[in-house]
Amino acid sequence: MTRPKRATIVDVARMAEVSAKTVSRVVNNEPHVTEAVKTRVREAMRALRYHPNVAAQGLVRSRSYLIGLVYEKPSPSYVVELQKGALERLHGERFRLVVLPVESVTEREDEIIALLRSAALDAVLLAPPASDHAGLMKELREVGMPFARISPTRLLGQGPSVAMDDVAAAQEAAEHLVNLGHKRIGVIKGDPSHAASDARLVGTMQALAKAGITLHPELIESGLFTFDSGLAAARRLLALDPPPTAILAQNDDMAAAAITAARECGLLVPEDLSVVGFDDSDISRVVWPPLTTIRQPVEDMAYRAMDMLLHVLRGEPEGADVQLGHELLIRRSTAPPKAGL
Repeated sequence: MTRPKRATIVDVARMAEVSAKTVSRVVNNEPHVTEAVKTRVREAMRALRYHPNVAAQGLVRSRSYLIGLVYEKPSPSYVVELQKGALERLHGERFRLVVLPVESVTEREDEIIALLRSAALDAVLLAPPASDHAGLMKELREVGMPFARISPTRLLGQGPSVAMDDVAAAQEAAEHLVNLGHKRIGVIKGDPSHAASDARLVGTMQALAKAGITLHPELIESGLFTFDSGLAAARRLLALDPPPTAILAQNDDMAAAAITAARECGLLVPEDLSVVGFDDSDISRVVWPPLTTIRQPVEDMAYRAMDMLLHVLRGEPEGADVQLGHELLIRRSTAPPKAGL
């Protein structure tokens, strides 16, 4: 079977009745081309299904037009939101996104730097916990690779960043449970290598302390932001005597696991156990009952961080760091505790 011939810049120029140089100027968004000519060229490109060769452009301009996205073992929903935001901002740009999942930023810093350099990236987006890793950022500055940070909690002011106040968000989630009347509240922490885990615990403890409630050590269990780790942590919490009347999990995957653990024990959610998550990921809406959760604007953060990075690559000012807001979404997984508890 013969493959159809791929359209070239010459084919586009012929259909649009302009020179190949003019087509090149339109593709590269160069000045001195009228809107009428731009429209004609773009219509010809669409008709011929012509797509510029990004690799060839990179050779001419000493650029790869590749931007990396580094993340470490987050929940699938979180990864999807990151990619959606970054790709939405790249729509219409010549840059392409390269997704680079890593096992451990802390343990494999040298490998990650080597990976980024070998990938010939022009720049990189750092998602947690890479966005809080001082050594990684130092190495990137030394090799001259621009970066932007998504949701950093530490070392603010080092490179353009877009974040959310994890302490305030966790505090609001805990206050919701306190206002319902819960006093024995279990916490499932996230991955200890993520600074957000500590920040969210701080917010929770502040809310409980304000209400005169002590968060006993046995009510704090560690997870890894995964369903399985959340399930094991929730089982340990529910095996306590007495068990908590509510569980605050630091992401939705672990909160969904807490609902599963409750059912294993014959408990109803929210009648016997209230559960709160964090992120407002897809699982928070499809699990039953739907999760009360904190909406973390992951997609918006990735979009804004990518926008900052594009400004840097164009030689424009970085702009000030951005902090986006959160929202407590109250759904059907929380209710007042039973009388006497």
